[in-house]
Amino acid sequence: MNVARNVTGALLGLTFFWIGIQHFINPKAFNEIVPSYLGTPAFWTYSSGVLEIALGLGIMIPATRPLSARCLVVLVVLMSLANLNMYLNDVPFNGSVLSTTAHIIRLIIQVVLITVLLWLGSIF
Repeated sequence: MNVARNVTGALLGLTFFWIGIQHFINPKAFNEIVPSYLGTPAFWTYSSGVLEIALGLGIMIPATRPLSARCLVVLVVLMSLANLNMYLNDVPFNGSVLSTTAHIIRLIIQVVLITVLLWLGSIF
């Protein structure tokens, strides 16, 4: 079980780390999907980027994995506001508007991701 958690933590950690870095490399793409009611898109883009980098590293380390995974669950749920905004308002990401099918696939991926993070966080 520890091997599975270590491998999953490393793979997801690297993924979150890479996505977090993308917030700084291409902030415009992320700024555009921040719901307008939140205001100051750059704040949310850079803040979520920092959290994705830090928590991505955190789930790679067994000692910090449970707390980091639990924090990532909260972050992923909160970032769903941007996904919902993209769906409801046909907001393009990186110049592409997603189809309804693509939005449904993203939702399924988010549910699977949250489930895996709950497992990494030793919630079940």
